[in-house]
Amino acid sequence: MAGFEEEFEKIYRRYFNDVFLFLKKLSKDENIAEEITSETFFKAMRSINHFRGETDVRVWLCQIAKNAYFSYLKKQQRIETIEDNDFPDNQETIEEQISKQYDAMQIHLLLHKLAEPYKEVFMLRVFGELSFKQIADIFQKTENWACVTYHRAKKKIVMQMEDKDE
Repeated sequence: MAGFEEEFEKIYRRYFNDVFLFLKKLSKDENIAEEITSETFFKAMRSINHFRGETDVRVWLCQIAKNAYFSYLKKQQRIETIEDNDFPDNQETIEEQISKQYDAMQIHLLLHKLAEPYKEVFMLRVFGELSFKQIADIFQKTENWACVTYHRAKKKIVMQMEDKDE
């Protein structure tokens, strides 16, 4: 067991700053980045047995970090939704609020069904607000590939939404 702990300690020391900077860029908040970086390494330690070595350790850790960040955002969105309902905006009717929530849910459902890498690239660009260069680095592809993949994903979502409207 000591060997495992020493190896994981090496991984932690080597990649902590990379994961932290990735999350800091993603969240634009140092405190959130620190919190989720810790969570990332905890999750990585628990699931190290599932790491098959098909990708670089840094990419694997950033994937865990990204998922942890999106989970954090979903949790925050639920909290904000509850707070927003406590003090409704008088300028929007309840019907308009429900319609917007329904549209957002439809987009998330369509996004969930989208094939990889379109889904992940779209999420990184829209929700993670990453540049095409950053996305390209994560996938170890070109910036042009990231741009084209994002626009194809966007087009697929728009087409599916138009099909639902008919």
